[in-house]
Amino acid sequence: MGKDECKTMLDALNKVTACYRHLVIALGSTSDSQNLREELRKTRRKAQELAAANRTKLTALLKDKTISKDDRAEYERLWVLFSSNMDLLEVDMKRSLEIGQDFPLKLPTRHLIATGMTGSTTTVAARAMSVQNMKYEADSNVDTADLRELRTEITQVSQMMEEMEMKVQVAPWAVEAKQEPGAELKSNMSVGNSSVGVISICEEEPKEDEGGEREAGSGSFCAILIFMVILFVAGVLGYLVVSMS
Repeated sequence: MGKDECKTMLDALNKVTACYRHLVIALGSTSDSQNLREELRKTRRKAQELAAANRTKLTALLKDKTISKDDRAEYERLWVLFSSNMDLLEVDMKRSLEIGQDFPLKLPTRHLIATGMTGSTTTVAARAMSVQNMKYEADSNVDTADLRELRTEITQVSQMMEEMEMKVQVAPWAVEAKQEPGAELKSNMSVGNSSVGVISICEEEPKEDEGGEREAGSGSFCAILIFMVILFVAGVLGYLVVSMS
């Protein structure tokens, strides 16, 4: 039960941090707006809430001396995934701070970058918050206020990661992966509408014509061989004619 709960919580954190990264990409672009800054703030806070819950759960389980060796190995693997997720979140938060400082919404003279990104990011933000529609607060000063809060939250995330390493010492290099690299691409379970399924189907299609391809290749080789023999015979005959004359 504990492993399933941890995996569910970690999966939720993965989705929110991925959505946050997607939103950060739109910062400073022509899609940047007050709504985007608010979406970033809400998504970032949701990620921190999930991170705190994951940390509490995994710390308690890894400190339990009664768990089996296999369970401990699984919890250590989840801990490494969680730590990697937190590293990515911190990097994206710092990137958001830097871009937000370079492209403040309050300065109309600062032109946004035409990165090719257009349209609203509301759908992505709503997915991260697990809501159908985003509700925005009518705060014209969200840009400046958010940068101050973001600095504080970056420090909090850094402190959380330091506390994690102090409370639970798990060496990432000692944790073994459960699957080989790229194992999910070889799985037949995902064949269908997914991109992996499409790749698998595309790789299997040429197998039907392997026999025909071999026959065509052997036929081409025979034709080349016959042509070379004809050239050789013609050359010998020409030499004999010249010698006799």
